[in-house]
Amino acid sequence: MNIVFAGTPEFSVPCLKALLEHGHTVSAVYTQPDRPAGRGRKPRPSPVKQVALEHGLTIHQPTSLAQETQVLLKLKPDLIIVIAYGLMLPQKILELPRYGCINVHASLLPRWRGAAPIQRAIEAGDSTTGISIMQMDQGLDTGDILLLSEISIDDEDTSASLHDKLAILGAGCLMQVLQQLEQGALKAVAQDNDLACYASKLSKDEARIDWSKPAVELQRKIRALNPWPVCYCLRQQQRLRIWQASLDHSAKPSTVPGEVLRADKDGIVVQTGVAALRLTCLQAEGGKALTAREFLNGHNITIGERLK
Repeated sequence: MNIVFAGTPEFSVPCLKALLEHGHTVSAVYTQPDRPAGRGRKPRPSPVKQVALEHGLTIHQPTSLAQETQVLLKLKPDLIIVIAYGLMLPQKILELPRYGCINVHASLLPRWRGAAPIQRAIEAGDSTTGISIMQMDQGLDTGDILLLSEISIDDEDTSASLHDKLAILGAGCLMQVLQQLEQGALKAVAQDNDLACYASKLSKDEARIDWSKPAVELQRKIRALNPWPVCYCLRQQQRLRIWQASLDHSAKPSTVPGEVLRADKDGIVVQTGVAALRLTCLQAEGGKALTAREFLNGHNITIGERLK
């Protein structure tokens, strides 16, 4: 197939590599413009652009797709594949390829439409998630479903670990869909809009821990916001980032949310609104992420002190 690929982050990379490995012609790659990154704030190409450069693919980085219709007409793609690209496709472009445009999405649609489906699934306590491949329309993740593939969310999964599992799964699902698409064996199924929920974009503002919440909710939030923006609380007016935590049922409970109940090599146990949370990987302001044992070697946390 003659394919135009549109994607930007690391999640899109396994699918692009799979297309190349299976012999499909990728006539152009669309990706977001280079963004400033790192301490020097130098422009950095997206992960998709880096792969495209390695394979000598034609790269387009428009800030808008409004003027791209004529370019795509000349490319004559059989299919446009969109994976976390970052721009909405106009109707003219959606209708342009022979097989239309398809999207690889990291949830079991119609659950978790939107920008952060992996994080919101963990935060909500979902036991499963998966990959949806849909025929795109002008709505936000509202297109008819071509394939669904489900996996479990493990109790220790963070957004980082679940992201990697879904990225690999997505590449396999995409190859399956392309084969069936060429054979005319796919049947699109409309989504039930009554079951839809929205995975809102992550923000730094939601990362601060509210110790009055139940421990189970906070533990899910910590997993969901790892590796970005990372949950935090305040200790002695300085930010303390929390990378990993688990539920704790061994400490004597307190009535004060945020109170430190115990601090040893196994973790720093903190009272929440319901039950306690054991912090096992922490990062002080200006420092690096450390295990609880390493952290306590350099920080004197006392029983009874309160994290804000």
